[in-house]
Amino acid sequence: MRLITKTLFYLCLTLCLSCNKNGETASQNELANETSPYLLQHANNPVNWKAWNDKTLQLAKDQNKLIIISIGYSACHWCHVMEKESFENDSIAKIMNENFINIKVDREERPDIDNVYLNAVQLMTGSGGWPLNCIALPDGRPIFGGTYFTKEQWEQILLNISALYNETPEKAIAFATKLTEGLQQSELITLKEDKAEFKGIEIENAVLKWKQNFDTIYGGEQSDIKFPMPNSLDFLMRYGYQFNDLNINNHVETTLTKMAFGGIYDQINGGFSRYATDKKWHIPHFEKMLYDNAQLVSLYAKAYQKDKKELYKTVIEETLNFVNQELTDQNGTFFSSLDADSKNKKNELEEGAYYYFTKQELQNLITDDYALFEEYYNISDFGLWEKDRYVLIRSSTDAAFAQKHKINADVLSSTIKNWKKILKKARKEKAKPNLDGKVLTSWNALMIKGYLDAYKALKNKDYLKAALKNANFILKNQLHKDGNLFRNYKNEKSTIEAYSEDYATLIDAFINLYEVTLDEKWLQESRNLMNFTIEHYFNKENNMFYFTSNKSQKLITRKVKVDDNVIASPNSILANCLFKLGLYYYDTNYTKIAKQMLHNMLGHILETPSGYSNWLNLMTNYTRPFYEVAIVGEKATLLKNELQEHYIPNTIIVGSTNENNTIPLLKDKFITDETFIYVCNLGTCKLPQKETIKAIELINK
Repeated sequence: MRLITKTLFYLCLTLCLSCNKNGETASQNELANETSPYLLQHANNPVNWKAWNDKTLQLAKDQNKLIIISIGYSACHWCHVMEKESFENDSIAKIMNENFINIKVDREERPDIDNVYLNAVQLMTGSGGWPLNCIALPDGRPIFGGTYFTKEQWEQILLNISALYNETPEKAIAFATKLTEGLQQSELITLKEDKAEFKGIEIENAVLKWKQNFDTIYGGEQSDIKFPMPNSLDFLMRYGYQFNDLNINNHVETTLTKMAFGGIYDQINGGFSRYATDKKWHIPHFEKMLYDNAQLVSLYAKAYQKDKKELYKTVIEETLNFVNQELTDQNGTFFSSLDADSKNKKNELEEGAYYYFTKQELQNLITDDYALFEEYYNISDFGLWEKDRYVLIRSSTDAAFAQKHKINADVLSSTIKNWKKILKKARKEKAKPNLDGKVLTSWNALMIKGYLDAYKALKNKDYLKAALKNANFILKNQLHKDGNLFRNYKNEKSTIEAYSEDYATLIDAFINLYEVTLDEKWLQESRNLMNFTIEHYFNKENNMFYFTSNKSQKLITRKVKVDDNVIASPNSILANCLFKLGLYYYDTNYTKIAKQMLHNMLGHILETPSGYSNWLNLMTNYTRPFYEVAIVGEKATLLKNELQEHYIPNTIIVGSTNENNTIPLLKDKFITDETFIYVCNLGTCKLPQKETIKAIELINK
C-alpha cells in the first residue's frame, strides 16, 4: 500500500541544540495506580503520564490538547533507553506536560491500541517497532508517529507538532483525516463470492517462492537479524512431511539445529531469547518472552516426534525447566517475560549482563577441562560478542565432537552437565533481569499447548499436570459463566476484556487438551468459547473476526488481524479450530465459516506465503488427506498415547473408554471388550484396527 505522506515526519526530525540533563524525578504520576510492570516502571517519571481510559481521553477533548500515546513493554530495551534519556528529563517533561495529554500503554495488555497506532506509524514511515510514540488529535486520530527518538529529536518533535497544531490546526486535522481513512482501509478483507477451490499445486508454488529467501547455511530466512518464527517452521515441517519435500525437511532441520546451537538459546539455563542480531543466531536481544518459548517447545516437540533427535529432547526439557523455574507462579499461571537488561558489576543496567561471561571468568570457573570447554562453546573469535564478552554458541553435534576428541558419548554428556552446573551456580551470583509478572490469557494458552505437545512427545506426566493446572486456573479465574473472558491477571485480579487472540489460542489449547486427556469437558469448553467468539467478534459481512468485541471500547478503527507473525493471527487460529470443531461435531456452520475465511485470504496467502503460514496449514487440510481418528474401548488411552508418540499432523483424535459420550464422531463405535482405532475421512471410515502401527499405515497411504 502506498505510504501516507511523510511531510510531518521529516519536518519533526530536525534536530535542536542539546538540552541540559536533569536526572531528578518528580513525585509519582497516575501510573502508580496501575498493575502493569511496564506502566509502573514509569510511575516516577516527571512526565505526567496517565493510563488509557475514558477519563483520560475525555480530558484531552475538554482541554483541546494533543495526545502523546507512548507504547512499549516491560522487557523492551530501547523503551528503557528512551525513558532514561527523555522521560526522566525535567525539561522534556515540562514540554510534554504543558502541551500534551500523555498516555502510557503496555502493548501486551492492550494490543488493540497497539494494533491501531502501530499500523498508523507503518503507514506514515514504512516501518514500526517499540517504543512506539504516536501524537494524536484530542479525538485520538494520529498525526505523527515513530519509534525510538533521541532526546534532541524528541524535543524538536514536541515543539514542532505543538506549534503546528496551535498555529495551523486545519493542516493537522486534514492529515489526520487522510491517515485515519488509510487505517480503516489497510486491513479490509472482502467476502469472496466465487466458488472456493484450493489446490495443492498452489501451495507448492507458494513454498517455491518462499524458498528463495531461505538461509541455506544457518537456517531461517536471509537476514542480518534472525527471528525464530515457530508457526512458519511448524507449517514447513508439515509441508516437507506431507509433500515429500526433502529440501524443506533439511531446511527445517538446519534451522532447528542452528537455533539450538546458537546464543539465542540459553546454553546454560535453557529457553530462547526474542531474536538474534546476527545471521548465525549467536547474539540475542536478550529478553525472554513466554510466547516464544511456548511455541518453540511445541515446535521442537513435533520435531522430536518426527525425527527422535536427542538435541530436540534436550531443548524441550531445558526450556520447560526454565519456564518452570523463572516464569511459573505457585498457582500454575505463567508470567510474561524477563528483561533484556540487568545490573552489571558496576550496578548499572546493561543489556545481556546476566548472560555473557569474560574469558577470564570462564577460565576461573572451568578448571579441569577448560580447553575442551573452550572448543565446545567456541570461546574464540566465532563466539566473541564484544570487548571480551562471550555468549556461548555451539558449532558441532555432540556425536561429532565426541568422535573428534575420541571421547565416550556418555562421558561427554556427563562433562557437559557438569559445565552447566558450574555456570548455573556462577549465574546465581549475578543480578537477575526484572520479571514482568502479569499473566496474559493468550500467552498462557500457548504455554498450555507447549506443555501438551511436550507431553505427547516425551510422556513426562509433570508436563500434563502443568497444562491441566493452568487450564483449570483459567476456567476458574479468567472465564465468566456468560462466556466472557478476561485477558489479564495480576495481583489476584482479572482485568481487561479479552481479544479474539485470547479466545482463539484458548480454544486451540482446549482442543489439544481434549486430544491428550480424552476428557470431553475440554472439547465442550472450546465449543462454548467458539460460539461466544462468533456472537461477539464475527463480522457477518465478510466472515472474518474482529480483534475486539462488539462490547469493547470503540477506537478510531476496528482492526481485523489476519497476518501470521511470530504468533499466528487470531483469524487463522480460529479458522483452523472451526475446521476441527466442524469435524468433531458435524457442524456445517463451523465448516462453512472456516472454508469461507480461507477463501477470502487465498490471494494474500499465495502472494506472501511467509506471512500466512498458519493459513497454509489450513489450506493443506483441504488439499491433502486429513483424517478423524476415533479410538474406542477400554484401551483407548493406551493406544492414543502410542499414536501421539508419532508425528501425524493431518489428524484430529477423538476417543473414549466407554459408550457414555456425546461427540458425534464416536457414535456407534463402542464394542464391549474390544478397542478399535477408526481412521475416517469426513465420516467415512476405513477398516478398524487394533494396533497403532496399522492405523498409522492407513493414514500414510
